[in-house]
Amino acid sequence: MQDLDFDEVVSLICKEDGRFDRPAYQFLRQGLDATVKELKKRDAKRAQQSLHVSGPELLEGLKDYALEQYGPLAKTVLNSWGITRGADFGDMVFNLIEYNVFSKTDADRREDFSDTYTFEDAFVKPFLPARPRADTSPRGSV
Repeated sequence: MQDLDFDEVVSLICKEDGRFDRPAYQFLRQGLDATVKELKKRDAKRAQQSLHVSGPELLEGLKDYALEQYGPLAKTVLNSWGITRGADFGDMVFNLIEYNVFSKTDADRREDFSDTYTFEDAFVKPFLPARPRADTSPRGSV
């Protein structure tokens, strides 16, 4: 059997599991690449070897990548693709593992992607004002 390319695998996955749009998988793949690059930049030992990224490391990298790519619209964009929580990324990762696109170790679990951060904390709060603005409206005017 011929190996399928990434887009073909994503098409098959989307037919079987329609929760996430195709662009979500492209984002995941690009976000993983960005995460690996950043981890290797921060840790010289890891840069010398093939790098396995844990679930929490990937979630942090995906958060950073989403904020870098979409800024205050990150949550809106991810939600439009069907991604509303970290566990959704885990489901996507494990869909790709089933097709041998991604690999895992014996220690990797879907639960690794749960409860790391809420999308509200990750993608909304960074753009809220640091403190409430003072009321500047004139008092007593009509």
